[in-house]
Amino acid sequence: MSEKVSGNAFDLKLFKRLMTYVKKYRFEFVLSTISVILLAIFAAVRPTLLQKIVDDYILNKNVKQLLNYSLLMLGVLVAEVIFQFLFTYFANWLGQNIVKNIRAQLFERILKFKMSYYTNNPVGKLVTRVVSDIETIASIFSQGLFTIISEILQMVVIMGVMLWMNWRLALIVFAVLPIIIYATKIFQIKIKSAFQDVRNQVANLNSFVQERISGMKIVQLFTREKIEYDKFMEINEKHKKAHIRTVWYYSIFFPIAEILSSITLGVVVWYGGLNAAVSEATTPGDIISFIMMSSMLFRPLRQIADKFNTLQMGMVAADRVFKVLDDKAEEKDLGTITAENFKGNISFDKVKFSYIEGEPVLKGISFDVKQGENVAVVGATGAGKSTIINLLNRFYDIDSGTISIDGTNINQFTLQSLRDQISVVLQDVFLFSDSILNNITLNDKSINEEEVIEAAKKIGIHEFIMSLPNNYHYNVKERGGMLSVGQRQLIAFLRAYVSKPAILVLDEATSSIDAHSEELIQKATDTITKGRTSIIIAHRLATIKKADKIIVMEKGEIVEMGTHKELLNKKGYYSKLYEMQFTSAMAS
Repeated sequence: MSEKVSGNAFDLKLFKRLMTYVKKYRFEFVLSTISVILLAIFAAVRPTLLQKIVDDYILNKNVKQLLNYSLLMLGVLVAEVIFQFLFTYFANWLGQNIVKNIRAQLFERILKFKMSYYTNNPVGKLVTRVVSDIETIASIFSQGLFTIISEILQMVVIMGVMLWMNWRLALIVFAVLPIIIYATKIFQIKIKSAFQDVRNQVANLNSFVQERISGMKIVQLFTREKIEYDKFMEINEKHKKAHIRTVWYYSIFFPIAEILSSITLGVVVWYGGLNAAVSEATTPGDIISFIMMSSMLFRPLRQIADKFNTLQMGMVAADRVFKVLDDKAEEKDLGTITAENFKGNISFDKVKFSYIEGEPVLKGISFDVKQGENVAVVGATGAGKSTIINLLNRFYDIDSGTISIDGTNINQFTLQSLRDQISVVLQDVFLFSDSILNNITLNDKSINEEEVIEAAKKIGIHEFIMSLPNNYHYNVKERGGMLSVGQRQLIAFLRAYVSKPAILVLDEATSSIDAHSEELIQKATDTITKGRTSIIIAHRLATIKKADKIIVMEKGEIVEMGTHKELLNKKGYYSKLYEMQFTSAMAS
């Protein structure tokens, strides 16, 4: 997710892509644009009216016309306020609606990425893309784009009025413009790089804090508080320096622009006053109007620099968001067959797979699981057991070979329908910060509470749930922190059971629980595996004695296959593994 800062102050291609989201809101965009144009015109009308009031009516003491023009100026100010309101409201409205659509598109995209994407990209950075980067894009419309257009139009109109009113004074003012414009250009390029660094440091900070808070138990168990604090201070220092770098550029640019504009204003007053004293080439109204217009000309220049940086921050954020949208890590769902009512016949035929190219995890394994069979897969850590589950659910694409269900290659099934037919209970159960009921149904409206209660009674966990406050509506908090490991496993079993899968996969579901929970889970396992094809990734060999077939894996290969009794009689890998566990259990 690294980004490179281009030397260009503005990326036209990126801006055009961003503007495609405006098409849906043409009316609001046009209204905001019209308001911007009218605001520029009203800004030029005020000094013109002031010049006429001073020269024609105040100096000539024409009270009646003075009142009329004063009321006219008041009307212009009221109209300016109205259109300022329209501009502010609809520019912000437009920005929020556009980012709402981009955020929805981004989240939809993230939902479809392969599992490998989340392995390679920190969660904190993805959160930054979806939340803060998206909000920064909104500022393009609310504070950047339209404000810049308004200020530029105002400057053009003001410059025209200056030339029309008094070209001599206008040339004095214009003389300093190239210097300020050049300084603004340099400022824009420098500050873009600084803001890019700020956004990267924010993402790093988010990622670090989120990971440490999620893993706080490990931090405290291993007394890593001081080390993690020092790391945080290092990242925090980089974040501070990135921000100070932007402050440095601001502190240089704005004083320079202020000094130049003040000097120019002084020259205008001196030269205009001198001309008014010795000739009629310049009038008092001209001087007063030019004082107002000079401020109206230089202030937008300073604001354009600032607002252009807001625009640049939005463009940097848009570039980062679009890189996620353009990422090719999306799961390829080329299947055309809707999987329904699987019988449950599974076949792995010479399947090879590697997470990293050149480092095979599965080395051409082949095995069959017949309808209704209960098959266990055992082996040492890293043997490739859990990879089988990932491939069966198509979280990853295999390098070669075929995986079939009921004689059909799983690539031919649509992803959603394939996964609807398979339920998985993982060793590390993830529960959302929500009620037990919603964690079981995952907000599937087709599963009602009565069905859940009935299923809980069948697998023997209804009493456990009823013992909790609010029963099925008990909030388990983030990641199920209010429940024990065994209780979370039981919830996961119920979640799998209510989805009524044709194929059930249990991934070391009893490896980290106490004896009482294991007894409940064993009962639940017997209930939910009855009559359906089941694959059990097992760590405790004592829990798979009744399996119809046991597949023994080592270093990505199947080394043995058979029933518990057959494998013990072989006196091979499985027999040694079982003997080691049995001896260990007896010793404890």
